[in-house]
Amino acid sequence: MANSGNQLQFATSPYLLQHKDNPVHWREWNEETLALAKEENKVLLISVGYAACHWCHVMAHESFEDKDVAKIMNAHFICIKIDREERPDIDQIYMDAAQILTGRGGWPLNAFALPNGKPFYAATYFPKENWKKVLKNIAKAYRENYDQLAETAEKLTAGIQAYDAYEFAPEKPTPVTKSDYQDMLVGWQQYIDTKKGGFKGAPKFPMPNSWQFLIQYYYFTKEQSTLEALNLHLDEMAKGGIYDQIGGGFARYAVDNRWFLPHFEKMLYDNAQLVSLYANAYKILPKKHYQLVIEESLSFIERELTHESGGFYASLDADSEGEEGKYYIWEEEELQKLIAPRDWEWFKKYYQINKKGNWENGKNILFTIQSPNQFAKSEGFEESDFINKLNFYKQKLLNVRSKRERPGLDDKILTSWNALMLKAYVDAATALQNKNYLLKAEKNADFLFQHSWNKKTLYRNFKNGKASIPGFLDDYALLIEGLLALYQVNFNLKHLNWANELIEICIRDLYVEKTGLFAYTSKNSEQLIAEKFEMNDNVIPAANSSLAKSLFLAGHLLTEEKYIHASEQMLAHVKQKIYKSGPYFANWSILSGWLANSFKEVAIMGKDAAQRNFELQKNYFGNAVFLGGNKENLALLQGKLPKNNNSIFYVCENKTCQQPTSDLNEAIRKIIER
Repeated sequence: MANSGNQLQFATSPYLLQHKDNPVHWREWNEETLALAKEENKVLLISVGYAACHWCHVMAHESFEDKDVAKIMNAHFICIKIDREERPDIDQIYMDAAQILTGRGGWPLNAFALPNGKPFYAATYFPKENWKKVLKNIAKAYRENYDQLAETAEKLTAGIQAYDAYEFAPEKPTPVTKSDYQDMLVGWQQYIDTKKGGFKGAPKFPMPNSWQFLIQYYYFTKEQSTLEALNLHLDEMAKGGIYDQIGGGFARYAVDNRWFLPHFEKMLYDNAQLVSLYANAYKILPKKHYQLVIEESLSFIERELTHESGGFYASLDADSEGEEGKYYIWEEEELQKLIAPRDWEWFKKYYQINKKGNWENGKNILFTIQSPNQFAKSEGFEESDFINKLNFYKQKLLNVRSKRERPGLDDKILTSWNALMLKAYVDAATALQNKNYLLKAEKNADFLFQHSWNKKTLYRNFKNGKASIPGFLDDYALLIEGLLALYQVNFNLKHLNWANELIEICIRDLYVEKTGLFAYTSKNSEQLIAEKFEMNDNVIPAANSSLAKSLFLAGHLLTEEKYIHASEQMLAHVKQKIYKSGPYFANWSILSGWLANSFKEVAIMGKDAAQRNFELQKNYFGNAVFLGGNKENLALLQGKLPKNNNSIFYVCENKTCQQPTSDLNEAIRKIIER
């Protein structure tokens, strides 16, 4: 077996293909590569990144494109490139190594491991000269101090295996009381930025899943401070440079502490979750600006991240023409030529433009300090006239910008991220009462059913007409969550049935009985050096927390008590952690809210059931599942179809229903009453 040069021309990942012309002899992670490392007795050099990663590009340009650096790498290492979005299982293990060794993580991630995969060193970005020193020192240590490296690898692997270990489940889950639930907010106080919104410090990440809990908390408690914090967070993000003021959609995070300076990459998962957050917020705070953010963000998704068959692409790069953010920034002179002289002064003021540039090198990042209606009012404009003018110039600048060299597109389709976008379209559809958005969600569900599912296995990726990587727990969990959301709006049983099939596969192939939790990788997949359990919610919610919520909801929809019990067992693992680190256990907190407060099953039956349900869900409900249609096809629907087939609402709790009503407002009253 020979290491015959760079093998990445055979890859499908756009990130790996970015490296196919490097002089480094890159290989993909597979059995052949790992066997080669053992045969040649060489260290594995595992380099992990993703297509939209700015610092990955920097290190590639400085080091991986350099022939002298490549010569060292090729001589002493088996060099493996990993797309972290395709193989989060591998990324997670070597990221844990970096966290244990250095106290920090990030990408690019560079790990060094023995031929058996056990790491002894891992860190993030290295400038070229530092990288060359690291390479030479590790090659020397492997030749001369192998036993010491092997000992380090054993200890580090043990640390990785224990890093998120949940060895034994509590014997019996304890009930969540209303008092328990109310106390969960205490752990948030240290994090919330009461001046600029979001969480304190820099960089600032939107963390949309965390803020969904505050919406639910306000629904149950009417605690005004949570609404104020949410309102500030959403307002400041929508005004900042993190939001693309011209084209819609959000960058991954803001580098500063006031949402001004974006790290310009745009990720599908951020935008999906932010659409859902603004949609749910709009249901309780129907602000025009929130509607605008939802509509513009979905226009961005449709224009730049949508496959013609209904799937969604992964991301847009931060860079274009070799420069971060170049696609999005403007010089004052360029803008002034595009704006009518009579409108220039207000336009410049609204978007905070100046001649020296509000960023660097005379460049301007467009951002605002007032919402459109606030600005119109303060400047004495008629609001509708101002909005029309603003939209005219946004479209004009978008047309001009589209002629620039575009940021790179990562056009792989990831199941878990698509599931988040599917749910975003469902949430936007109900919030804005837009049926077209619901059709987009249904089209995406059909796409995933056709391309990412073979009736027994869910696949993670789709690219060049094929799916090749078996799904991980987040693919299953987030798709289940999206399908349950879709069923609860359109009452199409095929979506609920598919969700149930996926749940049963999770129980069969990913459930670890001694823990009462679900492993990240299937029992049928490649076994890596550690079994991982994803528990903490972050920029993407944890797979276990998402599945725990879905088990609870599916248990109610399908009258499956075993699902509800499994959900409660999972929550018992993290119940105490919620109080200390609330934002990072937000999904678990939402599940706690369902358990602590009265939970309703809302059945809508009759010929117009789906339409009446669609109207009903313009409102936010923090404590209910919705089911129905014109057929009694679920246990909870038996005997509820009205004889005249006119639509009727049943509001039930623990399978006991109140007197039905045909009045929408009466149904709302019954759902929200405690």
